[in-house]
Amino acid sequence: MTLRLGVDRSSPVPLYFQLAQQLEAAIERGALTPGSLLGNEIDLAGRLGLSRPTVRQAIQSLVDKGLLVRRRGVGTQVVHSQVKRPLELSSLYDDLEAAGQRPETRVLRNTVEPASAEVAAALAVAEGEEVHRVERLRLAHGEPMAYLVNHLPTGLLDLDTERLEATGLYRLMRATGLTLHSARQSVGARAATEEEAGRLAEPPGAPLLTMRRTTFDDTGRAVEFGAHVYRASRYSFEFQLLVRP
Repeated sequence: MTLRLGVDRSSPVPLYFQLAQQLEAAIERGALTPGSLLGNEIDLAGRLGLSRPTVRQAIQSLVDKGLLVRRRGVGTQVVHSQVKRPLELSSLYDDLEAAGQRPETRVLRNTVEPASAEVAAALAVAEGEEVHRVERLRLAHGEPMAYLVNHLPTGLLDLDTERLEATGLYRLMRATGLTLHSARQSVGARAATEEEAGRLAEPPGAPLLTMRRTTFDDTGRAVEFGAHVYRASRYSFEFQLLVRP
C-alpha cells in the first residue's frame, strides 16, 4: 500500500480514530478500491510507529462499518465505500454511477395491477385503476444495496424489462420527454423482514433505511410513486440545513 498515512500525537483525537479516518477517506475517494488488500497490522503498526492494538482497533472500526472485511488466508480487504446519497431529486442509479459504484439492476417484477388506496392517493388515480408496478434490486460492485418498488400511471412510458436493467428509471422517463420537476419525500428506518433480509444479504431484523417518494412533472402531474428500502450498513442519506433569515 502506497498511501500517505500519519498520526498527530499532540492531537486530542485518539490515534486509532485518526488512522481510521484516513483509511475511510482513502476508500471514499477511490485511492483504496474495492478488493484492495490493506496489508497486515504488523506492517501498518511498524510504518506508523503505533502499537498493534491501536491499528487493530482502527481496522475493526472500519470492519464494523462494513468498509473492510477480514478474510481467512487473504487478509484485510476493502469492500466498498458507504454510499452517501444527497437528498435531492436524483435517481439511485445516477448517484451510484457518479460515486463510481458500478450500479447493476435486476428486475424482479414488471407488471400491471390495480392501484391500492395508498398508490391511488399518491398518483391521483382511482383506487383499483390499473397502474404499472416495477420491483427491482439495485446492486453496486455486485452487492445488493436497495430493494425498489415503483408504481407509475399506465401509458406514461414503455417499461421494458431489458431497458430497466440497463439504466435508471428517471433516465428512461427523461428520454421520453418527461420533465421531472419536484417530489414529496419521507425518509425513515425499520427492521428488515425475513424476505427483505434475504434479498439484501442482511440478517432478519437488520436496520434498513426507508424512502417513500412521489415525483411530479412540470405540469404538476404525479408520474411516479416509489417505496424503497436500503441497507443501513451500506447507505446513508446526506442533506444540508439552512437557517431561515
